[in-house]
Amino acid sequence: MDLREVGYDDRDWINLAQDRDRWRAYNCHLAPSWMPQLEQLIENIKIETSHKEFRIWLTSTPSPYFPVYILQNGSKMTVEPPRGIKANLLRAHMSQVPEFQDFLLSDNEKVPAFKMLLFSLCLFHGVCLERRKFGPLGFNIPYEFTDGDLRICISQLHMFLMEYLEVPFKVLLYTAGEINYGGRVTDDWDRRCIMFMLRDYYKAEVVSEKYIFDKNGVYHQLAPDAMLDDFLYYIRSLPLNDDPELFGLHPNADISYAMRETSSCLATLLELQPRVVGGAAQSQEEVASSLAKTINEEIPDVFDLDAISAKYPVMYEESLNTVLVQEVLRYNRLIVIIHSSLQELLNALKGIVVMSAALEDMSESLFTNRVPALWANRAYPSLKPLSSWVNDLKARLQFLNEWIEKGIPPVFWISGFYFPQAFLTGTLQNFARKYVVSIDAIDFGFKVLTESPKKRPDDGCCIWGLFLEGARWDSDEKILAESKPKELYTDMPVIWLLPEANRIPPPTGIYECPVYKTLTRAGTLSTTGHSTNYVVTIEIPSDKEQSHWIKRGVALICALDF
Repeated sequence: MDLREVGYDDRDWINLAQDRDRWRAYNCHLAPSWMPQLEQLIENIKIETSHKEFRIWLTSTPSPYFPVYILQNGSKMTVEPPRGIKANLLRAHMSQVPEFQDFLLSDNEKVPAFKMLLFSLCLFHGVCLERRKFGPLGFNIPYEFTDGDLRICISQLHMFLMEYLEVPFKVLLYTAGEINYGGRVTDDWDRRCIMFMLRDYYKAEVVSEKYIFDKNGVYHQLAPDAMLDDFLYYIRSLPLNDDPELFGLHPNADISYAMRETSSCLATLLELQPRVVGGAAQSQEEVASSLAKTINEEIPDVFDLDAISAKYPVMYEESLNTVLVQEVLRYNRLIVIIHSSLQELLNALKGIVVMSAALEDMSESLFTNRVPALWANRAYPSLKPLSSWVNDLKARLQFLNEWIEKGIPPVFWISGFYFPQAFLTGTLQNFARKYVVSIDAIDFGFKVLTESPKKRPDDGCCIWGLFLEGARWDSDEKILAESKPKELYTDMPVIWLLPEANRIPPPTGIYECPVYKTLTRAGTLSTTGHSTNYVVTIEIPSDKEQSHWIKRGVALICALDF
């Protein structure tokens, strides 16, 4: 927006600052290009000549474009949605349930079932909203479920109960899970999670006075003759702090949530800190220069692509040769940009060349132990800080060096690949060409090994380097098991990926576990319909139903954030 749109020019703004009127600007986040002008206008206001009752009222959602100067010098008031199951249930029953008060007070035989399913649906809505605070353990993508989603589900519940003789759970599951809530979901794994969660709240057992929703019995159904005031009284008696078990998560999820909240709070505080100059600026220059020299020395030179191509030529029988050359090409591009940018930064710090904005951002990133954006844009996905990122890059290059010098390894470090999907495709292609089978008809079978093999298997490949989040591998029972207290991530043993033609996965005894490159799990949507962060699905032996681990948010991760 612009001041001229409301009838003021820059001079009128100064005049306006001297009377008692208040100037308002709503939804500042929708005008990011105008934010610098707003900051300048406010800076130019002279407090001495302004009326003592003059105020500026600005509204905005959290936005990186909103001027920090205004935040530092203004009074801030935030309006946040209710947090916690108790607050969400209370809000739903006070704002949406009263619309059906006449029906609830009637003598219709469907009223008891409607009351119980209504409470169950409101609880499901609260669980969906609160799972987001656990980050990727809750949902890969934090969806903005609204009161409108709950409202339409309540209306459909009422409509279907009146139209059918029995409760049509199949219809309710489809409309609520696939259309209303599922319509917002863009990730297939999140959709799977929501559908399994909804089945706990839309089922015949829920329509019972004795039904409880959690192991501790805190959340339960009320009597069929309970009134709205009874539900409100019961909801107000619920605990403020929610047990992760109510969401289907392990108690360790609270630790992950607390760590995320702390990191977010500290990052916000750092952003709001004023930029100091003087001695601190000089120390930043010294630290950036020292780190630039160290990293420049530690990162090796580019691979000799011609020599590698000669040693590992393109072969019909061995597709992994092509995979190796492609990996070398990708890492060479990254190495070139690292060395060239570091040398430019060192020259800029010495005053040989002009310090550009990109080099200045790079210097600040080195000082704050963050991976420079110039490198991250050319690199593989990673959440590691700079020091760990450099060590990880060196380990990846060492993995490729050993492959080049010693030949194809018996076990592959899956986390060391720049693009692991190409490696998996190459393994399938080897099998397809060896047995003259269409590659479209081949899928991986999986076997968790007790020890690392010394020899490369005849078919398929063995991989290591994966981390389990949300569960652990029980080496004694050789099945998926619950995490130990305070143990957020555990190492996964070596897994043998064995291609099979026309494979039919076992119906029970496994958990279809997605593999992601980073802990974020979310990524841009690729042409395959999967996130670019997604790698493959691995079947892990389990003695529990899949729904248990799905609600736990169990996944395999290639690289952690430390």
